[in-house]
Amino acid sequence: MSRPSATLEARATWRQWAGLAVLALPTLLVSLDIFVMLLALPQLSTQLGAGSSQQLWIMDVYGFMAAGLMITMGSIGDRIGRRKLLLSGAVLFGVASVIAAQASSPEMLIVARAVLGIAGAAVSPSTLSLIMNLFADPKQRASAIAIWVGCFVVGAIIGPVVGGAMLAHFWWGSVFLLGVPAMALLLVLGPVLLPEYRNPSAGRLDLASVALSLAAILPLIYGLKELARHGWQPLPVTAIVVGAVFAVRFARRQNALADPLLDLRLFTNPQFTISLGGLLSGGMLSGATMVFIAQHFQLVDGLSPLQAGLALLPGMVTSIVSVQVAPLLARRIRPAYLIGAGLAVTAIGMVVVTRSSPADGPATLMVGFAIACLGSGPLVGLSTTLVMGSVPPQKAGSASGVVQTNSEISYALGIAVMGSLGTLVYRTRVDDNVASELPASAANAARESLSGAITVAGDLPEHLGTAVLTAAQDAFSSGLHTVAAIAAVIQAGMAVLIATRLRHIPPLDKTETAETPDAS
Repeated sequence: MSRPSATLEARATWRQWAGLAVLALPTLLVSLDIFVMLLALPQLSTQLGAGSSQQLWIMDVYGFMAAGLMITMGSIGDRIGRRKLLLSGAVLFGVASVIAAQASSPEMLIVARAVLGIAGAAVSPSTLSLIMNLFADPKQRASAIAIWVGCFVVGAIIGPVVGGAMLAHFWWGSVFLLGVPAMALLLVLGPVLLPEYRNPSAGRLDLASVALSLAAILPLIYGLKELARHGWQPLPVTAIVVGAVFAVRFARRQNALADPLLDLRLFTNPQFTISLGGLLSGGMLSGATMVFIAQHFQLVDGLSPLQAGLALLPGMVTSIVSVQVAPLLARRIRPAYLIGAGLAVTAIGMVVVTRSSPADGPATLMVGFAIACLGSGPLVGLSTTLVMGSVPPQKAGSASGVVQTNSEISYALGIAVMGSLGTLVYRTRVDDNVASELPASAANAARESLSGAITVAGDLPEHLGTAVLTAAQDAFSSGLHTVAAIAAVIQAGMAVLIATRLRHIPPLDKTETAETPDAS
Protein backbone atom coordinates (compact mmCIF):
# COMPACT_ATOMS: atom_id res chain seq x y z
CA MET A 1 0.00 0.00 0.00
CA SER A 2 1.48 3.33 -0.98
CA ARG A 3 1.89 6.18 1.40
CA PRO A 4 0.69 9.74 0.73
CA SER A 5 2.77 11.47 -1.87
CA ALA A 6 4.49 13.64 0.70
CA THR A 7 4.20 14.48 4.32
CA LEU A 8 4.27 18.06 5.48
CA GLU A 9 7.84 17.54 6.68
CA ALA A 10 8.89 16.10 3.32
CA ARG A 11 7.79 19.05 1.24
CA ALA A 12 10.53 21.50 0.29
CA THR A 13 10.61 25.00 1.74
CA TRP A 14 12.15 28.18 0.36
CA ARG A 15 15.50 26.94 1.65
CA GLN A 16 15.51 23.91 -0.65
CA TRP A 17 14.39 25.96 -3.64
CA ALA A 18 17.13 28.49 -2.91
CA GLY A 19 19.56 25.56 -2.81
CA LEU A 20 18.28 24.50 -6.24
CA ALA A 21 18.98 27.99 -7.57
CA VAL A 22 22.55 27.69 -6.28
CA LEU A 23 22.90 24.34 -8.08
CA ALA A 24 21.26 25.57 -11.29
CA LEU A 25 23.75 28.38 -11.84
CA PRO A 26 26.87 26.21 -12.40
CA THR A 27 24.75 23.84 -14.51
CA LEU A 28 23.79 26.77 -16.74
CA LEU A 29 27.41 27.82 -17.06
CA VAL A 30 28.61 24.35 -18.08
CA SER A 31 26.17 24.46 -21.02
CA LEU A 32 26.91 28.07 -21.85
CA ASP A 33 30.66 27.37 -21.97
CA ILE A 34 30.32 25.14 -25.03
CA PHE A 35 28.55 27.73 -27.15
CA VAL A 36 30.68 30.64 -25.97
CA MET A 37 33.82 28.72 -26.94
CA LEU A 38 32.51 28.23 -30.49
CA LEU A 39 32.34 32.00 -30.89
CA ALA A 40 35.62 32.74 -29.14
CA LEU A 41 37.70 30.15 -30.99
CA PRO A 42 38.49 32.19 -34.15
CA GLN A 43 39.63 35.22 -32.14
CA LEU A 44 41.69 33.36 -29.55
CA SER A 45 43.27 31.20 -32.27
CA THR A 46 44.49 34.32 -34.04
CA GLN A 47 45.76 35.96 -30.86
CA LEU A 48 47.57 32.83 -29.61
CA GLY A 49 48.68 31.57 -33.02
CA ALA A 50 46.92 28.23 -32.56
CA GLY A 51 47.14 25.74 -35.42
CA SER A 52 44.24 23.60 -36.59
CA SER A 53 45.23 20.65 -34.38
CA GLN A 54 45.62 22.91 -31.36
CA GLN A 55 42.22 24.47 -32.04
CA LEU A 56 40.62 21.02 -31.98
CA TRP A 57 42.25 20.23 -28.65
CA ILE A 58 41.19 23.59 -27.21
CA MET A 59 37.60 22.73 -28.11
CA ASP A 60 37.60 19.01 -27.31
CA VAL A 61 39.83 18.49 -24.28
CA TYR A 62 37.16 19.84 -21.93
CA GLY A 63 34.62 17.29 -23.14
CA PHE A 64 37.17 14.46 -23.10
CA MET A 65 38.15 15.04 -19.48
CA ALA A 66 34.58 15.69 -18.31
CA ALA A 67 33.18 12.58 -19.99
CA GLY A 68 36.05 10.39 -18.83
CA LEU A 69 35.73 11.38 -15.18
CA MET A 70 31.95 11.76 -14.67
CA ILE A 71 31.44 8.23 -13.33
CA THR A 72 34.54 8.44 -11.14
CA MET A 73 33.54 11.81 -9.69
CA GLY A 74 30.00 10.63 -9.00
CA SER A 75 31.38 7.68 -7.07
CA ILE A 76 33.87 9.89 -5.22
CA GLY A 77 31.00 12.16 -4.19
CA ASP A 78 29.16 9.19 -2.69
CA ARG A 79 32.29 8.39 -0.68
CA ILE A 80 33.64 11.74 0.52
CA GLY A 81 30.46 13.82 0.41
CA ARG A 82 28.60 15.30 -2.54
CA ARG A 83 28.66 18.86 -1.24
CA LYS A 84 32.38 18.63 -0.48
CA LEU A 85 33.08 17.42 -4.02
CA LEU A 86 30.88 20.15 -5.50
CA LEU A 87 32.64 22.92 -3.60
CA SER A 88 36.08 21.48 -4.40
CA GLY A 89 35.12 21.39 -8.06
CA ALA A 90 33.92 24.98 -7.87
CA VAL A 91 37.29 26.13 -6.49
CA LEU A 92 39.15 24.27 -9.22
CA PHE A 93 36.79 25.61 -11.91
CA GLY A 94 37.28 29.20 -10.76
CA VAL A 95 41.06 28.95 -10.64
CA ALA A 96 41.28 27.22 -14.03
CA SER A 97 38.95 29.85 -15.55
CA VAL A 98 41.27 32.66 -14.48
CA ILE A 99 44.31 30.79 -15.87
CA ALA A 100 42.49 30.16 -19.17
CA ALA A 101 41.56 33.84 -19.45
CA GLN A 102 45.22 34.81 -19.06
CA ALA A 103 46.67 32.06 -21.28
CA SER A 104 49.66 33.23 -23.31
CA SER A 105 50.04 30.16 -25.54
CA PRO A 106 47.85 27.44 -27.07
CA GLU A 107 49.47 24.81 -24.83
CA MET A 108 48.66 26.81 -21.70
CA LEU A 109 45.05 27.17 -22.79
CA ILE A 110 44.75 23.45 -23.59
CA VAL A 111 46.01 22.55 -20.10
CA ALA A 112 43.63 25.06 -18.51
CA ARG A 113 40.73 23.64 -20.52
CA ALA A 114 41.68 20.13 -19.40
CA VAL A 115 41.60 21.25 -15.77
CA LEU A 116 38.22 22.89 -16.43
CA GLY A 117 36.99 19.53 -17.73
CA ILE A 118 38.13 17.82 -14.51
CA ALA A 119 36.37 20.50 -12.47
CA GLY A 120 33.24 20.19 -14.61
CA ALA A 121 33.23 16.44 -14.00
CA ALA A 122 33.20 17.14 -10.26
CA VAL A 123 30.48 19.79 -10.44
CA SER A 124 27.93 18.25 -12.82
CA PRO A 125 27.17 14.88 -11.10
CA SER A 126 27.18 16.60 -7.72
CA THR A 127 24.45 19.04 -8.73
CA LEU A 128 22.06 16.29 -9.85
CA SER A 129 22.75 13.97 -6.91
CA LEU A 130 22.29 16.82 -4.42
CA ILE A 131 18.86 17.53 -5.90
CA MET A 132 17.92 14.03 -4.75
CA ASN A 133 18.90 15.05 -1.20
CA LEU A 134 17.17 18.42 -1.31
CA PHE A 135 13.76 17.20 -2.49
CA ALA A 136 12.05 14.24 -0.83
CA ASP A 137 8.62 14.81 -2.38
CA PRO A 138 8.53 13.04 -5.80
CA LYS A 139 6.46 15.80 -7.42
CA GLN A 140 8.78 18.57 -6.30
CA ARG A 141 11.83 16.48 -7.13
CA ALA A 142 10.60 15.96 -10.69
CA SER A 143 10.04 19.70 -11.09
CA ALA A 144 13.49 20.43 -9.65
CA ILE A 145 15.13 18.01 -12.09
CA ALA A 146 13.16 19.61 -14.94
CA ILE A 147 14.55 23.01 -13.94
CA TRP A 148 18.05 21.50 -13.80
CA VAL A 149 17.59 20.00 -17.29
CA GLY A 150 16.17 23.27 -18.57
CA CYS A 151 19.36 25.07 -17.56
CA PHE A 152 21.24 23.18 -20.27
CA VAL A 153 18.78 24.39 -22.91
CA VAL A 154 18.87 27.96 -21.59
CA GLY A 155 22.66 27.86 -21.78
CA ALA A 156 22.40 26.86 -25.44
CA ILE A 157 20.05 29.77 -26.11
CA ILE A 158 21.89 32.56 -24.32
CA GLY A 159 25.41 31.26 -25.01
CA PRO A 160 25.78 32.86 -28.46
CA VAL A 161 24.19 36.10 -27.23
CA VAL A 162 26.36 36.40 -24.11
CA GLY A 163 29.47 35.28 -25.95
CA GLY A 164 28.89 37.73 -28.76
CA ALA A 165 28.39 40.60 -26.32
CA MET A 166 31.53 39.72 -24.36
CA LEU A 167 33.68 39.44 -27.48
CA ALA A 168 32.30 42.71 -28.84
CA HIS A 169 33.36 44.69 -25.77
CA PHE A 170 36.23 42.74 -24.16
CA TRP A 171 39.18 40.52 -25.09
CA TRP A 172 38.71 36.82 -25.86
CA GLY A 173 39.78 35.71 -22.39
CA SER A 174 36.76 37.44 -20.85
CA VAL A 175 34.50 34.54 -21.89
CA PHE A 176 36.31 32.27 -19.44
CA LEU A 177 35.60 34.62 -16.53
CA LEU A 178 31.83 34.18 -16.80
CA GLY A 179 31.96 31.25 -14.40
CA VAL A 180 34.08 32.89 -11.71
CA PRO A 181 31.34 34.97 -9.99
CA ALA A 182 28.95 32.00 -10.13
CA MET A 183 31.47 29.66 -8.54
CA ALA A 184 32.26 32.28 -5.89
CA LEU A 185 28.54 32.54 -5.08
CA LEU A 186 28.34 28.75 -4.87
CA LEU A 187 31.23 28.69 -2.40
CA VAL A 188 29.52 31.28 -0.21
CA LEU A 189 25.96 29.94 -0.27
CA GLY A 190 26.62 26.22 -0.81
CA PRO A 191 27.66 25.42 2.78
CA VAL A 192 24.56 27.23 4.06
CA LEU A 193 21.87 25.98 1.69
CA LEU A 194 23.06 22.57 0.51
CA PRO A 195 22.93 19.39 2.61
CA GLU A 196 25.90 17.07 2.84
CA TYR A 197 25.51 13.41 2.04
CA ARG A 198 27.98 10.55 1.89
CA ASN A 199 27.50 6.82 1.82
CA PRO A 200 28.74 5.67 5.24
CA SER A 201 29.20 2.09 4.04
CA ALA A 202 31.24 2.92 0.95
CA GLY A 203 34.67 1.34 0.77
CA ARG A 204 37.92 2.67 -0.62
CA LEU A 205 38.11 4.00 -4.16
CA ASP A 206 39.50 1.36 -6.52
CA LEU A 207 42.16 3.19 -8.55
CA ALA A 208 42.41 0.36 -11.07
CA SER A 209 38.73 0.84 -11.87
CA VAL A 210 39.29 4.56 -12.34
CA ALA A 211 42.12 3.84 -14.79
CA LEU A 212 40.02 1.29 -16.69
CA SER A 213 37.07 3.68 -16.94
CA LEU A 214 39.32 6.36 -18.42
CA ALA A 215 40.89 3.83 -20.78
CA ALA A 216 37.40 2.88 -21.97
CA ILE A 217 35.65 6.25 -22.21
CA LEU A 218 38.41 8.50 -23.56
CA PRO A 219 39.25 6.40 -26.67
CA LEU A 220 35.54 5.87 -27.32
CA ILE A 221 34.72 9.60 -27.26
CA TYR A 222 37.83 10.44 -29.27
CA GLY A 223 37.04 7.78 -31.88
CA LEU A 224 33.44 8.92 -32.27
CA LYS A 225 34.47 12.56 -32.68
CA GLU A 226 37.12 11.67 -35.26
CA LEU A 227 34.64 9.50 -37.16
CA ALA A 228 32.35 12.51 -37.40
CA ARG A 229 35.18 14.67 -38.73
CA HIS A 230 37.08 12.33 -41.06
CA GLY A 231 34.87 9.30 -41.66
CA TRP A 232 35.84 5.66 -41.29
CA GLN A 233 39.59 6.04 -40.98
CA PRO A 234 41.82 3.42 -39.26
CA LEU A 235 42.72 5.59 -36.24
CA PRO A 236 39.20 6.38 -34.96
CA VAL A 237 38.03 2.83 -35.59
CA THR A 238 41.02 1.50 -33.65
CA ALA A 239 40.31 3.94 -30.81
CA ILE A 240 36.70 2.72 -30.56
CA VAL A 241 37.83 -0.92 -30.51
CA VAL A 242 40.38 -0.15 -27.80
CA GLY A 243 37.72 1.65 -25.76
CA ALA A 244 35.36 -1.32 -26.13
CA VAL A 245 38.05 -3.76 -24.96
CA PHE A 246 38.77 -1.72 -21.85
CA ALA A 247 35.02 -1.33 -21.24
CA VAL A 248 34.71 -5.12 -21.07
CA ARG A 249 37.64 -5.31 -18.67
CA PHE A 250 36.11 -2.52 -16.58
CA ALA A 251 32.78 -4.39 -16.38
CA ARG A 252 34.47 -7.63 -15.35
CA ARG A 253 36.39 -5.89 -12.58
CA GLN A 254 33.25 -4.17 -11.27
CA ASN A 255 31.47 -7.53 -11.02
CA ALA A 256 34.40 -8.95 -9.03
CA LEU A 257 34.60 -6.10 -6.48
CA ALA A 258 32.64 -5.95 -3.24
CA ASP A 259 32.47 -2.15 -3.51
CA PRO A 260 32.77 -1.28 -7.22
CA LEU A 261 33.30 2.13 -8.75
CA LEU A 262 30.07 1.52 -10.70
CA ASP A 263 27.54 -0.99 -9.44
CA LEU A 264 26.49 -2.79 -12.64
CA ARG A 265 23.51 -4.28 -10.82
CA LEU A 266 21.82 -0.93 -11.44
CA PHE A 267 21.42 -1.98 -15.07
CA THR A 268 19.33 -5.00 -14.08
CA ASN A 269 16.53 -2.60 -13.13
CA PRO A 270 14.34 -2.04 -16.24
CA GLN A 271 13.34 1.43 -15.04
CA PHE A 272 17.01 2.45 -14.90
CA THR A 273 18.10 0.76 -18.13
CA ILE A 274 15.16 1.61 -20.38
CA SER A 275 15.02 5.23 -19.19
CA LEU A 276 18.76 5.56 -19.77
CA GLY A 277 18.37 3.97 -23.20
CA GLY A 278 15.69 6.50 -24.05
CA LEU A 279 18.04 9.33 -23.08
CA LEU A 280 20.80 7.74 -25.17
CA SER A 281 18.68 7.48 -28.31
CA GLY A 282 17.14 10.90 -27.77
CA GLY A 283 20.51 12.60 -27.34
CA MET A 284 21.99 10.74 -30.28
CA LEU A 285 19.20 11.62 -32.69
CA SER A 286 18.48 15.18 -31.56
CA GLY A 287 22.16 16.16 -31.64
CA ALA A 288 22.68 14.83 -35.16
CA THR A 289 19.52 16.33 -36.64
CA MET A 290 20.17 19.69 -34.98
CA VAL A 291 23.63 19.88 -36.56
CA PHE A 292 22.21 19.04 -40.00
CA ILE A 293 19.35 21.52 -39.63
CA ALA A 294 21.67 24.33 -38.48
CA GLN A 295 23.93 23.72 -41.49
CA HIS A 296 20.91 23.56 -43.81
CA PHE A 297 19.74 26.96 -42.61
CA GLN A 298 23.09 28.51 -43.53
CA LEU A 299 24.37 26.55 -46.53
CA VAL A 300 21.09 25.78 -48.30
CA ASP A 301 18.66 28.46 -47.13
CA GLY A 302 21.33 31.17 -47.15
CA LEU A 303 20.81 32.45 -43.60
CA SER A 304 23.58 34.19 -41.66
CA PRO A 305 24.86 32.52 -38.47
CA LEU A 306 22.74 34.91 -36.39
CA GLN A 307 19.65 34.26 -38.51
CA ALA A 308 20.25 30.50 -38.27
CA GLY A 309 20.43 30.81 -34.48
CA LEU A 310 17.16 32.71 -34.45
CA ALA A 311 15.58 30.05 -36.70
CA LEU A 312 16.49 27.42 -34.08
CA LEU A 313 15.08 29.56 -31.26
CA PRO A 314 11.40 28.44 -31.54
CA GLY A 315 12.54 24.84 -31.07
CA MET A 316 14.61 25.75 -28.03
CA VAL A 317 11.67 27.60 -26.49
CA THR A 318 9.22 24.74 -27.05
CA SER A 319 11.78 22.39 -25.53
CA ILE A 320 12.05 24.47 -22.35
CA VAL A 321 8.27 24.71 -22.07
CA SER A 322 7.72 20.98 -22.50
CA VAL A 323 10.49 20.08 -20.05
CA GLN A 324 8.86 22.24 -17.37
CA VAL A 325 5.28 21.16 -18.08
CA ALA A 326 5.99 17.40 -18.20
CA PRO A 327 6.47 16.95 -14.41
CA LEU A 328 3.19 18.77 -13.76
CA LEU A 329 1.31 16.48 -16.14
CA ALA A 330 3.08 13.47 -14.62
CA ARG A 331 1.27 14.12 -11.36
CA ARG A 332 -1.90 12.80 -13.02
CA ILE A 333 -0.63 10.78 -16.02
CA ARG A 334 1.78 7.85 -15.91
CA PRO A 335 5.29 9.04 -16.88
CA ALA A 336 5.71 6.24 -19.45
CA TYR A 337 2.61 7.38 -21.31
CA LEU A 338 3.80 11.00 -21.31
CA ILE A 339 7.25 10.03 -22.57
CA GLY A 340 5.75 7.77 -25.23
CA ALA A 341 3.35 10.47 -26.40
CA GLY A 342 6.18 13.01 -26.47
CA LEU A 343 8.35 10.73 -28.58
CA ALA A 344 5.44 10.23 -30.98
CA VAL A 345 5.24 14.02 -31.34
CA THR A 346 9.00 14.12 -31.93
CA ALA A 347 8.60 11.50 -34.66
CA ILE A 348 5.92 13.66 -36.29
CA GLY A 349 8.29 16.64 -36.18
CA MET A 350 10.95 14.58 -37.92
CA VAL A 351 8.45 13.60 -40.62
CA VAL A 352 7.74 17.30 -41.16
CA VAL A 353 11.50 17.87 -41.54
CA THR A 354 11.55 15.27 -44.34
CA ARG A 355 9.01 17.39 -46.25
CA SER A 356 11.33 20.42 -46.41
CA SER A 357 12.78 21.53 -49.72
CA PRO A 358 15.49 24.02 -50.72
CA ALA A 359 12.89 25.79 -52.83
CA ASP A 360 10.56 26.34 -49.86
CA GLY A 361 12.95 28.27 -47.63
CA PRO A 362 13.51 27.61 -43.92
CA ALA A 363 9.86 27.70 -42.75
CA THR A 364 9.16 23.95 -42.97
CA LEU A 365 12.40 23.10 -41.18
CA MET A 366 11.63 25.60 -38.41
CA VAL A 367 8.18 24.09 -37.85
CA GLY A 368 9.45 20.51 -37.92
CA PHE A 369 12.28 21.27 -35.51
CA ALA A 370 9.94 23.09 -33.12
CA ILE A 371 7.47 20.16 -33.12
CA ALA A 372 10.30 17.68 -32.50
CA CYS A 373 11.62 19.77 -29.59
CA LEU A 374 8.12 20.06 -28.12
CA GLY A 375 7.92 16.29 -27.91
CA SER A 376 11.37 15.87 -26.39
CA GLY A 377 10.55 17.49 -23.06
CA PRO A 378 8.97 14.49 -21.30
CA LEU A 379 11.83 12.21 -22.37
CA VAL A 380 14.58 14.51 -21.13
CA GLY A 381 12.93 15.60 -17.90
CA LEU A 382 11.00 12.53 -16.79
CA SER A 383 13.52 9.91 -17.92
CA THR A 384 16.19 11.61 -15.83
CA THR A 385 13.77 11.54 -12.90
CA LEU A 386 13.06 7.84 -13.49
CA VAL A 387 16.75 6.98 -13.68
CA MET A 388 17.59 8.79 -10.46
CA GLY A 389 14.47 7.54 -8.71
CA SER A 390 15.33 3.91 -9.45
CA VAL A 391 18.56 3.85 -7.43
CA PRO A 392 19.06 3.78 -3.66
CA PRO A 393 20.13 7.10 -2.09
CA GLN A 394 23.70 5.91 -1.51
CA LYS A 395 24.13 5.28 -5.25
CA ALA A 396 22.72 8.61 -6.47
CA GLY A 397 26.18 10.06 -7.17
CA SER A 398 27.17 7.09 -9.32
CA ALA A 399 23.83 7.21 -11.15
CA SER A 400 24.27 10.91 -11.80
CA GLY A 401 27.71 10.23 -13.27
CA VAL A 402 26.19 7.59 -15.56
CA VAL A 403 23.50 10.05 -16.74
CA GLN A 404 26.10 12.71 -17.52
CA THR A 405 28.44 10.27 -19.29
CA ASN A 406 25.50 8.90 -21.26
CA SER A 407 24.76 12.43 -22.46
CA GLU A 408 28.33 12.95 -23.71
CA ILE A 409 28.43 9.58 -25.48
CA SER A 410 24.98 9.95 -27.03
CA TYR A 411 25.85 13.26 -28.67
CA ALA A 412 29.18 12.00 -30.00
CA LEU A 413 27.57 8.77 -31.19
CA GLY A 414 24.80 10.63 -32.98
CA ILE A 415 27.19 12.94 -34.82
CA ALA A 416 29.40 10.01 -35.80
CA VAL A 417 26.76 7.47 -36.89
CA MET A 418 23.91 9.63 -38.16
CA GLY A 419 26.33 12.20 -39.52
CA SER A 420 28.11 9.47 -41.50
CA LEU A 421 24.79 8.28 -42.92
CA GLY A 422 23.80 11.77 -43.99
CA THR A 423 27.23 12.35 -45.51
CA LEU A 424 27.03 9.06 -47.41
CA VAL A 425 23.69 10.05 -48.92
CA TYR A 426 25.10 13.47 -49.84
CA ARG A 427 28.16 12.04 -51.56
CA THR A 428 26.15 9.42 -53.45
CA ARG A 429 23.72 12.01 -54.76
CA VAL A 430 26.50 14.41 -55.73
CA ASP A 431 28.33 11.62 -57.57
CA ASP A 432 25.15 10.71 -59.44
CA ASN A 433 24.42 14.26 -60.54
CA VAL A 434 27.54 16.37 -61.03
CA ALA A 435 30.79 14.49 -60.48
CA SER A 436 31.14 13.35 -64.12
CA GLU A 437 30.85 16.93 -65.40
CA LEU A 438 33.66 18.37 -63.26
CA PRO A 439 37.45 18.22 -63.24
CA ALA A 440 38.75 15.63 -60.76
CA SER A 441 39.89 18.17 -58.15
CA ALA A 442 36.61 20.08 -58.29
CA ALA A 443 34.58 16.86 -58.13
CA ASN A 444 36.50 15.70 -55.04
CA ALA A 445 35.94 19.04 -53.28
CA ALA A 446 32.22 19.01 -54.12
CA ARG A 447 31.93 15.40 -52.98
CA GLU A 448 33.65 16.12 -49.64
CA SER A 449 31.08 18.58 -48.28
CA LEU A 450 28.45 21.12 -49.22
CA SER A 451 30.75 23.98 -48.20
CA GLY A 452 33.33 22.53 -50.61
CA ALA A 453 30.73 22.44 -53.36
CA ILE A 454 29.83 26.08 -52.70
CA THR A 455 33.50 27.04 -53.05
CA VAL A 456 33.85 25.03 -56.26
CA ALA A 457 30.68 26.53 -57.73
CA GLY A 458 32.07 30.04 -57.31
CA ASP A 459 35.10 29.18 -59.44
CA LEU A 460 33.18 27.56 -62.32
CA PRO A 461 31.38 29.11 -65.32
CA GLU A 462 28.00 30.40 -64.24
CA HIS A 463 25.83 27.71 -65.83
CA LEU A 464 27.98 24.87 -64.48
CA GLY A 465 28.44 26.53 -61.08
CA THR A 466 24.67 26.92 -60.71
CA ALA A 467 24.14 23.26 -61.64
CA VAL A 468 26.76 22.10 -59.11
CA LEU A 469 25.36 24.29 -56.35
CA THR A 470 21.76 23.19 -56.96
CA ALA A 471 22.71 19.52 -57.08
CA ALA A 472 24.83 19.78 -53.93
CA GLN A 473 22.10 21.56 -51.99
CA ASP A 474 19.54 18.98 -53.09
CA ALA A 475 21.95 16.22 -52.07
CA PHE A 476 22.44 17.79 -48.63
CA SER A 477 18.67 18.04 -48.20
CA SER A 478 18.39 14.36 -49.10
CA GLY A 479 20.96 13.54 -46.42
CA LEU A 480 18.99 15.53 -43.87
CA HIS A 481 15.75 13.82 -44.92
CA THR A 482 17.37 10.41 -44.48
CA VAL A 483 18.62 11.25 -40.99
CA ALA A 484 15.23 12.68 -40.02
CA ALA A 485 13.35 9.64 -41.36
CA ILE A 486 15.57 7.24 -39.43
CA ALA A 487 15.14 9.38 -36.31
CA ALA A 488 11.35 9.28 -36.73
CA VAL A 489 11.35 5.47 -36.94
CA ILE A 490 13.66 5.01 -33.94
CA GLN A 491 11.75 7.51 -31.79
CA ALA A 492 8.45 5.86 -32.65
CA GLY A 493 9.90 2.49 -31.66
CA MET A 494 11.28 3.92 -28.43
CA ALA A 495 7.85 5.43 -27.69
CA VAL A 496 6.26 1.99 -27.87
CA LEU A 497 9.04 0.41 -25.79
CA ILE A 498 8.83 2.94 -22.97
CA ALA A 499 5.03 3.15 -22.95
CA THR A 500 4.72 -0.63 -22.63
CA ARG A 501 7.70 -1.62 -20.48
CA LEU A 502 7.45 1.21 -17.94
CA ARG A 503 3.66 1.57 -17.79
CA HIS A 504 3.62 0.08 -14.27
CA ILE A 505 5.22 3.26 -12.84
CA PRO A 506 2.39 5.31 -11.28
CA PRO A 507 1.82 9.05 -11.62
CA LEU A 508 3.91 11.17 -9.28
CA ASP A 509 0.90 11.90 -7.06
CA LYS A 510 0.81 8.19 -6.22
CA THR A 511 4.55 7.65 -5.87
CA GLU A 512 5.82 6.88 -2.42
CA THR A 513 7.94 9.53 -0.81
CA ALA A 514 11.61 8.69 -0.80
CA GLU A 515 13.42 8.43 2.48
CA THR A 516 15.70 11.40 2.96
CA PRO A 517 19.13 10.53 4.30
CA ASP A 518 20.29 12.43 7.31
CA ALA A 519 22.48 15.36 6.43
CA SER A 520 25.81 15.51 8.07
